[in-house]
Amino acid sequence: QVQLVESGGGLVQPGGSLRLSCAASGISFSSYAMGWYHQAPGKQRELVAVITSGGSTNYADSVKGRFTISRDNAKNTVYLQMNSLKPEDTGVYYCKASVAVLVYWGKGALVTVSS
Repeated sequence: QVQLVESGGGLVQPGGSLRLSCAASGISFSSYAMGWYHQAPGKQRELVAVITSGGSTNYADSVKGRFTISRDNAKNTVYLQMNSLKPEDTGVYYCKASVAVLVYWGKGALVTVSS
């Protein structure tokens, strides 16, 4: 059974930092591209960052220079370090694992950026 479990969300003030984690089980983690997606209230889910099985990364323009995606294949975990958070970063962050036609999603972690 495949599971992706996000953690690390919460309430943070503007300018603050959070680190999200996504622990995967039931997949050959190192073979999968891993991504983080953001869904703001009332909006569609959008790609934030992705890291390939080879370690290459790509980011949405809105988070470049502020967010960093990384992975630890020994721990089957992908991380999203979020710095200089803004109110518009508020929303649910979802972890996605994909390889070929296989796609799996986590249930999401809520991040609220507010003073």
